[in-house]
Amino acid sequence: MALDKKQDTHTKKNQKSSETRMEGVLYVASNNVGYADIEGMDEDIQIQPQFLNTALHHDTVEVALLQKRKDDTRIQGEVTRVLERAKEEFVGTIDKKDPNKNFAFLTPDDSRVHIDIFIPDASGKEIRHNHKALVAITDWGDVRKNPSGKIIRVLGKKGENEAEMQSILFESGYRPDFSAEAMREAEHIQKTARPIPEKEIKERKDYRGITTFTIDPADAKDLDDAVSIQKLDAETFEVGVHIADVSHYVPENSALDAQARSKGVSVYLVDRTVPMFPEALSNDVCSLHSGEDKLAFSAIFTITEKGEVKSRWFGKTIIHSDERFSYEEAQKRIDTRRGTYVEELRQLNALARIFQKQRRIRGALEFEQEEIEIELDSAGRPRRIYNKEILATHKLIEEFMVLANREVAAYFSQKEKESGGLGIYRIHEKPKKKNLNQLLAFLNVLGYNLEVPEKSISSKELNKVFRAVRGRDEEYLIDIVAMQDMEKAVYCLENKGHYGMALKDYTHFTSPIRRYADLMVHRVLWGYLNQAAPGADKASAYKRILESLLRKEVDAVTAERNSIKYKQIEYMMNPARKGVIYSGVIINVFNWGMFVQEKTTKTEGLIKTRDMKDDFYILEPDAYALVGTRKKKRYAIGQTVKIKVAGGNLDQKELSYKLA
Repeated sequence: MALDKKQDTHTKKNQKSSETRMEGVLYVASNNVGYADIEGMDEDIQIQPQFLNTALHHDTVEVALLQKRKDDTRIQGEVTRVLERAKEEFVGTIDKKDPNKNFAFLTPDDSRVHIDIFIPDASGKEIRHNHKALVAITDWGDVRKNPSGKIIRVLGKKGENEAEMQSILFESGYRPDFSAEAMREAEHIQKTARPIPEKEIKERKDYRGITTFTIDPADAKDLDDAVSIQKLDAETFEVGVHIADVSHYVPENSALDAQARSKGVSVYLVDRTVPMFPEALSNDVCSLHSGEDKLAFSAIFTITEKGEVKSRWFGKTIIHSDERFSYEEAQKRIDTRRGTYVEELRQLNALARIFQKQRRIRGALEFEQEEIEIELDSAGRPRRIYNKEILATHKLIEEFMVLANREVAAYFSQKEKESGGLGIYRIHEKPKKKNLNQLLAFLNVLGYNLEVPEKSISSKELNKVFRAVRGRDEEYLIDIVAMQDMEKAVYCLENKGHYGMALKDYTHFTSPIRRYADLMVHRVLWGYLNQAAPGADKASAYKRILESLLRKEVDAVTAERNSIKYKQIEYMMNPARKGVIYSGVIINVFNWGMFVQEKTTKTEGLIKTRDMKDDFYILEPDAYALVGTRKKKRYAIGQTVKIKVAGGNLDQKELSYKLA
């Protein structure tokens, strides 16, 4: 619907407190109230819907303060100018009930976009009522009118799996297509990559005669890492971590490189992988398939049977994977001691267990987050949701990837000191004092008392809590809250260490097929190995790229989580499950309700206090609890309750429960 025309006159009646203009990033809540985050201010500026003045979520805006009124509890402001749009393309549902009309409206999926978009030209046959579409805003000069836009792409009928997954992908800003030039480059590489030229083979270390295999999910197609092992003597092994040599095939500043940089990462939705590179590379040429010679960038380690790393070597190799294991098949062979490569698997597993013990000793955070698997039918509808079993083989691969990552980072750190060049690190800073206090207060409410240190709490102290809650109802909740209060891991040119891993040196070397930053790491490492590493003069350009990649990484994670959330809610709203009683854990409480997470599917839903008819409930914020005023019944965070599905909205990815 159009914006209220009274807004313009209302704005004029409010006097600005000063002519000072401040710049900041706008965050809009689902109730259309905005909050401008201004650098240097301790408190953000609240902006009521009538003062947003065409500004949308994440826009960079200019804000003026409004005069303080008696009932104001926060600083109030008004957007005076939109300086930069965060996005101009939006996904939503077409409203075109009369097919004979040449115009339509689009209702955005994102509830923070508080106005429908007018489509003046909706004459195409594919533009149908109740279909999903991607629309670009072309004009919004008058706050009293709807913005105008044009349809970029029709995604399909609302409610159908393909349309909804495409909607989630496009809403995240991800574009799955590749330019014609990038596709031509990929096709040319695919045609000319085999056989590998003898000249190229001679310039590499040949590992084709050494036992090598991949261990991946059963349905994976982009196999970007392999491991090899050979026994050197009674007490020593040589272990290779072999990573797809994407940098060999994708030169900097090529069309393929530009496209990969613009995407940033591959995206993994519930029902598909949306690759950063065309499948000719990601699933074929670069993928380390068994039975084929492949080019790799390798980290080779000499390791004693006690887990001591005696030496390391980095360089270009040619490998031949002997077998493509799924995690389950590799685990079966380790457990039963039957099948090919059993001894190699068992030895790698023994070393991985030593590395896990070393990780615990140094104090790496021990999150044991349960993951869910969603099984879909042929139409993409969820028919089963269950907990994913974490196997020893998952941890085996993880430990050797961590080994490669930390050793490459240590090499960067060493070379920076020697030559003044640069390195690319994956850093994780210590939690901020404010966030740490919030976490400790939360743990205290649940009965886990930790002393508050002067500066920070060690990861070892936090691990004591994580171990204490293993197997208890609040375990998953504490892990979630702890992760939310942690700083986010990011790529950075400055080596600040990795708090979560308890390592002073860490990077990501292991996934260049699906993370552009990892491809950058490969190029920097190869530069150092050839006395041609980028110098400090490249720092500003690299910093801009890494900052851009961080935003794309966040958007990809959001898309992945939204696809899971959509399928969870679709599963719970299935009429076949009407009236089913579930067990859930209260994960958050507010004065207007409490969020509950169903234990098996991990589906979150809201129980509104107005629907809790047995009493009038009020929030006790310090206790994280809702308490009845008459009967004093308490519903506290971490508590288990019985629930039923009360309703839901797939468009908004919202589910409501009621107490059973």
